[in-house]
Amino acid sequence: MTLDRRRFLGLTAGLSAAALTGCSTAATTPSSAPRTGGRLRAAFAGGGAKEVLDPHLANLFVEAARAKAMFDKLADLGDDVAPRPRLAEAWEPGADLTRWRITLRQAAFHDGRPVRAQDVLASYARVLDLKRAFRARSSLALVDLPNSRAVDDRTVEFALTRPFVEFPNAMAAFGAYIVPEGAEDFTTPIGSGPFAFSSFEPGRSTLLKRNPDYWEGAPLLDELEFVIANEESARTNALLGGQVEYAHDLTPTTARSHADGGRMAIHRSPGSAVQAFAMKLDRPPFDDRDLREAMFLLADRPQLVEAVLAGSGQVGNDLFGKGYRHYADLPQRERDLDKAKYLIRKAGAEGLTVALDTSTAAAGMVEAATVFADQVEGSGLTIEVTMGNKDSYWSDVLKNGSLSSFRSGAMPIETHIAQRLLTGSGTNVTKWARPEFDALYEKAVSTSDEAVRDGAYREMQAALHAEGGYLMWGFADWIVGTTPGVGGISTAPANTLDWARFDKVWLG
Repeated sequence: MTLDRRRFLGLTAGLSAAALTGCSTAATTPSSAPRTGGRLRAAFAGGGAKEVLDPHLANLFVEAARAKAMFDKLADLGDDVAPRPRLAEAWEPGADLTRWRITLRQAAFHDGRPVRAQDVLASYARVLDLKRAFRARSSLALVDLPNSRAVDDRTVEFALTRPFVEFPNAMAAFGAYIVPEGAEDFTTPIGSGPFAFSSFEPGRSTLLKRNPDYWEGAPLLDELEFVIANEESARTNALLGGQVEYAHDLTPTTARSHADGGRMAIHRSPGSAVQAFAMKLDRPPFDDRDLREAMFLLADRPQLVEAVLAGSGQVGNDLFGKGYRHYADLPQRERDLDKAKYLIRKAGAEGLTVALDTSTAAAGMVEAATVFADQVEGSGLTIEVTMGNKDSYWSDVLKNGSLSSFRSGAMPIETHIAQRLLTGSGTNVTKWARPEFDALYEKAVSTSDEAVRDGAYREMQAALHAEGGYLMWGFADWIVGTTPGVGGISTAPANTLDWARFDKVWLG
């Protein structure tokens, strides 16, 4: 389906009755003090029948939020996108960075079994199974399982295949959850998280209940329900109509429209979501470096930030992690139409039409694709905005097409590289593959010398900036809406510990 970009705004109209069920309730009144009880209904975009409860397969934001509610990792990312202890009470590296000793806190699974070192080892072995495609595998690939061991029930000693100073990042990696030893059937999942499983209808809803024995304290809510509303307008209408109390991933336009209306509370996480276009380097036409550079030069980043993010964001410079540790502050790339035209002619691409795959799978992507297509006009290239299936978009663009919309929440720059930019990375949508880049990554993570490590990361980013496949044009505020009476909502960056975290939330 090819989108008429002059009419893209019509895509978000309507509310899916199939996705949102239940009686309407009046907006709650504000409450300054935490209180217990009640069911919070949270609206997220979903993945239809392909949604899963297996935390190692979590990929969509709703899957990540559900996994966080039911399971724990050894570590997770704090508001500063640095690792913080979770099931791991403490960690200590050996002198050569090839062995790490992890002390587990006292925690239990929902069925009462204690979380043991054996569960940790079994969980990592499952993620590392080469016959599967678990997202965290690339981050955990350096774990030498045959030489790792359970010292006792609460102590794990990990052997690594190489020195790795960033191992806490691996423990905090997206999808690196701890499940009971032998767990394979997740139709009724058992985790150690703050909420326990009640029911699941893929593409419709998931109901969870309070875990009274959670190691960090029982949640305030009695129940947590995830409901699916794929279009942003559907989530907004559900919130305003009293069908949900929390709406994830709202647009800046929605936030601006309802910020002062009294019916919706707006919660912003500044600059926490990168907005981008991904070009595949392993196939025409973007196997040509000149054409990739032309694309970089065609983007009017300030206009994209203003038009798509309604000014609620920052201009990007084609690199991930602006403001994070090890970020390379290279000269800001700016629009240069004349040079872009020259490079397009040099690449032999004048008159070429390129399909830009996009979807309503994430807010702002369709709008950004539409604006960028307009910016490219007159360059010699034509961008044809093509709508993909929102339920399968991320898996589809990982394999197919040559240009696609991309968006990501927060993670350490090291993790972004490990999961998306190494030759064997599982979510390498740009198909970037450079042995010298892989070698620089190994240099960075194998030294405790901060200056050497920082230099290697900056050299990697210089290469990506010069010839990579990510056109990262902006960093958006992450926006959620709630009914006014909901308390305890964090404004932590997306993909960090406190993003979409509901065990500290209460209903007014």
